Amino acid sequence: MSTNGAQAAAFFREIALTRTVWWVRDDDGCPIPESSSGRPAFPYWSSETRAQRAAQLWGPQFRAVSMSLDHWRSAALPDLAKDDLRVGINWSGSRLTGWDFTVGEVVNRLLHALGEPPYDR
Repeated sequence: MSTNGAQAAAFFREIALTRTVWWVRDDDGCPIPESSSGRPAFPYWSSETRAQRAAQLWGPQFRAVSMSLDHWRSAALPDLAKDDLRVGINWSGSRLTGWDFTVGEVVNRLLHALGEPPYDR
């Protein structure tokens, strides 16, 4: 499995256990960089440590912020879908790269990680 694949697998496994999702923001909002797919993506991380590393790379004004998994599912993901943004998953490395998915793909993978039907295989 590639590093990005391992990071994505860890994301869903870890948020299913902790029921918490992490993101990065400053007083003006959050970065929405262009992903490797060439589309804007809102990145999330599965742990505070991962998100803090990203915040440090983006600059001292950024901080890691947590969100409950339930709020992420019911509010944040639908908002991203409405804005046609992709979801970055556990981006890492000095350039913060990794996989990004559509909201539908994220929901499907999350349902699988939580063992909740229905999900496609």
